Amino acid sequence: MDGVAIMVLACHYCLIGALCVYGGHRIHHSLIALRRNRAAPGGAGTPPGAPSTEPRACTRVYTQIWPRVTVQAPVYNERYVVERLIDALAALDYPRDRLQIQILDDSTDDSVAIAARRIAFHRARGIDIAHVRRAARDGFKAGALNDALALSTGDFIAVFDADFAPAPDFLKRTMPSFDDPGIGMVQTRWRHLNLDENLLTRVQGVFLDAHFAVEQCARARLGVFFNFNGTAGIWRKRTILDAGGWRADTLTEDLDLSYRAQLNRWRFRYLPDVGCPSELPADMAAFKSQQHRWAKGAIEVMKKLLGAVWKSPAPLTTKIEATFHLTGNFTYMLMLIDTLFFLLPSVHIRETAGLGLLAWLDAPLFLLASLSHAWFFLSSQKLTYGRVAGAFAMLPALLAVSIGLGVNNGRAVIEALAGRVSGFVRTPKTGERAAAAAGTPAPAGAYRAASAQWAYRLEIALGLAYAGYILWAALRGYALIMPFLTLFAIGFFGVGVASRRAHRSATG
Repeated sequence: MDGVAIMVLACHYCLIGALCVYGGHRIHHSLIALRRNRAAPGGAGTPPGAPSTEPRACTRVYTQIWPRVTVQAPVYNERYVVERLIDALAALDYPRDRLQIQILDDSTDDSVAIAARRIAFHRARGIDIAHVRRAARDGFKAGALNDALALSTGDFIAVFDADFAPAPDFLKRTMPSFDDPGIGMVQTRWRHLNLDENLLTRVQGVFLDAHFAVEQCARARLGVFFNFNGTAGIWRKRTILDAGGWRADTLTEDLDLSYRAQLNRWRFRYLPDVGCPSELPADMAAFKSQQHRWAKGAIEVMKKLLGAVWKSPAPLTTKIEATFHLTGNFTYMLMLIDTLFFLLPSVHIRETAGLGLLAWLDAPLFLLASLSHAWFFLSSQKLTYGRVAGAFAMLPALLAVSIGLGVNNGRAVIEALAGRVSGFVRTPKTGERAAAAAGTPAPAGAYRAASAQWAYRLEIALGLAYAGYILWAALRGYALIMPFLTLFAIGFFGVGVASRRAHRSATG
């Protein structure tokens, strides 16, 4: 072999090795979360909607007087979900003289009138609810939250996105967790209103369950930094001000504020047994748009704050966990680079150089990388629902979609590293079922995301290329690597075709 061939093989195995490190970290988180669950009362996972023992035990702290809370709901062109949101907030079971509700409405469509009518209805019933409008959408969601902070009267700020519908007892179950004056933020778990709408929403449900049941639980148990998820959480107002307020210089203002607050010694609490229902994106383009924003924003926060984390007096374990947390989306970039430049050439090099046996080295490496994800997903279902049987059947789809997101999320990481600035793109919430029942389907464009044509064409091309390599592996007798090639083929091709279909629906 010449030097180029050796370099290609070295790069391929280094990239796969790095993916295995991140996979091992996921296994580590899963074990911590499972250990925490076994130690908790009940021991087998708390079903969604079950009562929380911790807040109930602390409720007596506030039996005499509850603190003032301002609920803020930033919305933008949400005609199909804004009414549901306003009704849910108005139904919160909390002393009326201690509750202020702000609908931070930057909308430019008829949802402004829908919101205004519903707000007027609840205000006439004695609810302190305001329709907060701005002349310009400066700073997007972060700007709306920051501007409204000056108008808030509460000592605590609860934030809900437009597609969320908190239960009436949400505040009474969460506010007692601020019994410690050092607690700056309390985050709850997301639940899913339209989990069974289609295969994509079921896959997303597992992805999010894994984040909340495993990652958030593990970080909270370890006492390291974890993040506010942008919604379904409550901030101590003083914490926001002390950390410098909401900022729009990254696409993930929630993650940015979380790290700034924790660097200022504020502590967070996570309540896995308190769930808040929300709507999942129902088509691939909307899902990818959301994933792109989250992935790119996380890398922007990494560039901005990871150096400060390592310079801080935080324990070494906190610094290491923060590094894994903020760089986690590197896995998509590493996988994309390997997929585009090294994986298939390395197969050709091994074949022409008579090193076919090296192909068997890929199998255990891919096995570790993929099984870590499988364990991660199955653990989340055990922790969330107390069972894993249904999740086994979904594993191929879960792993395929994870792989298929490589182009979308890998591009997001590369854009962030290159310093390419992009505006905040909201995730369309179409309220599909409610809209269909009312006979008013969501219009194209405003309520549906469009995929980049070059991206889904690349995904389809990669899917076809891997289909060809499945045939090659079969002819050469490399049976052990065929399942992994199949996942790549299905993942890229499936995501690409679904993106193309969503793009056509959005553009008419």
